[in-house]
Amino acid sequence: MNAVRFPDGYRLEPLRKRHPRAVFRCGQAQVDDWLATKALQNQDKRLSATKALIAGPGDIAGFYTLATAQVDFSDLPPELIRHLPRRDLPVAVLAWLGVDVGHRGLGLGHRLLAQALLDCHLASRIFPVVAVILDCIDEPAKAFYRRWDFRELPGYRQRLYLSWKQLDAMMQDQ
Repeated sequence: MNAVRFPDGYRLEPLRKRHPRAVFRCGQAQVDDWLATKALQNQDKRLSATKALIAGPGDIAGFYTLATAQVDFSDLPPELIRHLPRRDLPVAVLAWLGVDVGHRGLGLGHRLLAQALLDCHLASRIFPVVAVILDCIDEPAKAFYRRWDFRELPGYRQRLYLSWKQLDAMMQDQ
């Protein structure tokens, strides 16, 4: 799969200090606060990487943050861990994703998610992962990710996963 196409006038770039993070509003205070106060710090500390979707003169229309983690073997569903060692297993984490309310209705959330998954897939060629995981803030967010075939992790109502096999199949279909 090639890079995701965004509408004319939008460009994706790594989050930078000059981006107006404090004025971003997606309707979720936690997401807004992350971008305004923590995303750049975490990126500078190499704990996560954030890509900002920039509109026109420089507004942040949307963003996503990726990280890596390890999850305990026992926290993953049986179909995912079959034939894997009983130890902590590497995963990609879609930590945050948001679209500014002024840029809704253009399919930017789906495009940002598609690009985030593409980034995870490309990174997994160098640093293998068994899945992409994420935590949902609320039920509408959960429904959004479920449309992309994310499944609930057993015992974690708001934590979803997409297996590497599913991710790889998605990328092959493009």
